[in-house]
Amino acid sequence: MSELGDLLKKLRGNKSLREIAELTELSHTYISDIEKGFRRGSKKPLHPSPDTLRRLANAYNYPYEKLMKIAGYIEFNGEILPPLTEKDERDLEKDLERVLSGVDSGSYANYGGLTLDDLDDEDRELLLASIENSMKLAKRLAKKKFTPKKYKDDNEQ
Repeated sequence: MSELGDLLKKLRGNKSLREIAELTELSHTYISDIEKGFRRGSKKPLHPSPDTLRRLANAYNYPYEKLMKIAGYIEFNGEILPPLTEKDERDLEKDLERVLSGVDSGSYANYGGLTLDDLDDEDRELLLASIENSMKLAKRLAKKKFTPKKYKDDNEQ
């Protein structure tokens, strides 16, 4: 079960899935899938949409922003950005390794004329974290902008 699923199951308490389904106007099977963290038929990870999370937050009287954060969504300049998939994370890891090897070899712009090895531990960690966060944000912005609606699933609409 996912962190989101665990929380939703805890918030539901003794209420039945059907009771929550009535409150949210979602199907009880879909709510069950969200709690499990994957779609029953395909076993693919399930990422509920912001609208679904808002309905659940209202039903459970729980802060919507907290559910969004737990579900992996972030807000940037007032826009809700989709979460990264496991494949996105793997791709970003490979891209980050390429960028960092370029910084080490000097083929990319470097940090004040220094390579990563020349920086102290704190500065090196800050630089690496900044590069990684920038790449993740760029990936989320690209997913939001370039994924055609017909290919978006529930988590991206």
